[in-house]
Amino acid sequence: MTHEVINQVPPLVDHDVADDPALLDALRREGADWAAAEIHELGRLAGTHEAQEWGRLANEHKPVLRTHDRYGHRIDEVEFHPAWHELMNVAVTHGLHGAPWASPRPGAHVARAAKFYTWRVDAGHGCPISMTYAAVPALRQNPDLAAQYEPLLTEQTYDYGLRAPLTKRALLAGMSMTEKQGGSDVRANTTQATPSSDGTYRLVGHKWFTSAPMCDVFLTLAQTANGLTCFLVPRVLPDGSLNPLRLMRLKDKLGNHSNASSEIEYENAVAYRVGDEGRGVRTIIEMVNMTRLDCVIGAASGLRHGVVTATHHATHRRAFGKYLVDQPLMRNVLADLAIESEAATTVMMRLAGATDRSVRGDEAETAFKRLGLAVSKYWICKRAPGHAAEALECLGGNGYVEESGMPRLFRESPLNGIWEGSGNVAALDVLRAMAKEPQVIEAFFTEIEQASGADPRLDEAVRDVKDSLTDIATIELRARRVVEQLAIILQASLLVRHGHPAVVDAFVATRLAGDWGHAYGTLPPGLDLAPIIERATPKTT
Repeated sequence: MTHEVINQVPPLVDHDVADDPALLDALRREGADWAAAEIHELGRLAGTHEAQEWGRLANEHKPVLRTHDRYGHRIDEVEFHPAWHELMNVAVTHGLHGAPWASPRPGAHVARAAKFYTWRVDAGHGCPISMTYAAVPALRQNPDLAAQYEPLLTEQTYDYGLRAPLTKRALLAGMSMTEKQGGSDVRANTTQATPSSDGTYRLVGHKWFTSAPMCDVFLTLAQTANGLTCFLVPRVLPDGSLNPLRLMRLKDKLGNHSNASSEIEYENAVAYRVGDEGRGVRTIIEMVNMTRLDCVIGAASGLRHGVVTATHHATHRRAFGKYLVDQPLMRNVLADLAIESEAATTVMMRLAGATDRSVRGDEAETAFKRLGLAVSKYWICKRAPGHAAEALECLGGNGYVEESGMPRLFRESPLNGIWEGSGNVAALDVLRAMAKEPQVIEAFFTEIEQASGADPRLDEAVRDVKDSLTDIATIELRARRVVEQLAIILQASLLVRHGHPAVVDAFVATRLAGDWGHAYGTLPPGLDLAPIIERATPKTT
């Protein structure tokens, strides 16, 4: 025998992913504790070897585009590994897609956010799930279409396959906006929509980045005589024939390998108008805002996954005579990663609560959500790549190997920062909201000032941020800094009110008071790290 295997970390399986103190505390606080049993059920499934294998296989066996059948007929199908369908089935049957829109129960959107956060075995299949969730409020701009399609978009049944939408048991929705010449500037889109005598439109043009092209229907933007307009485009027409929506190729992406992203062309594709002509951006903006919420949820989930994996490794791996978790410098790194994760989870759940109350008519929560979501989308998504890299490094060379799962986490980490507006777009959106909707900045500070007087360091930071907003001449140049400061004081205010004392002390001392270095693992002496690390350590059976 040449060697024996010792000092290797056991697989992180057979644990409840939903056993997350920050998540569960917020679930109660935001009025969705009634969903705890299902969230734990989903968390236990996510912690199994079987579910983790689904995620691995779906990414290892990328989707394949089949443009034609053996006889030369155009079919425009995407072929997925069976593991993809297992993932999708779990997500849909647990209501991670459009289901909350059909529920009158307060907290339905909070419960859905917690489930989306918990079911983290694969990021790619979250794309069609997220878009289906986000499509419903936009579709309601056309009550007739909503009456037909909404029940199928909220039905908790996974019914895969290209068939006429209204003949299926349930549907998935995508969005198709980006064109090669415009990118985030959708007003530069050139796809043309021409009205037909039957009330439909015909679309001619291209889309540069359409993810999840196997969805049943798409919300898309095209130009009419009155300007940019939103449309619903089915993959299959009522008579069962394919709508001429051509899949040209699939993108070869950095990550998100399980999910197909495509370039498509409309060759006189049939479309149904959603909202008034020329009001396309306003019509689809609710879909964009909902998918931005999922960007925050996805990034927060990735942060939690990274720190849990790192603490699990450090708890079982020995070096220089001690377990890594008992080495002072490693404890500093782990605690720093955990603080970042808890702050993200806490604000994510607050935004889910604001969303839930907003859709039920709470105008104050709508105003808070508008700015709180925009700043959090920018900041939490920006924190993800560095956090994933540091968590990977905690595993050393083992973390750099694909089998650890950490390279996949690292590849996924930049995506949410790009999707639904990259950093500059997100930062400028915050400035636009503050300038055009003064009530949103008032609602934002009303939220933060609920923590007023609880910590003088927070009070000082809030004053500094308010002062920085008065310098209008340079504010666009400083947009990223301004948004970062807004995001951090929001996180700090929520932690001060609701967080674990050790987490609060460490977050405020470092992120607000500046007693911090330029990398993770630079917390100052004197902090109580033990409960912070304990809260991020998974409990396996």
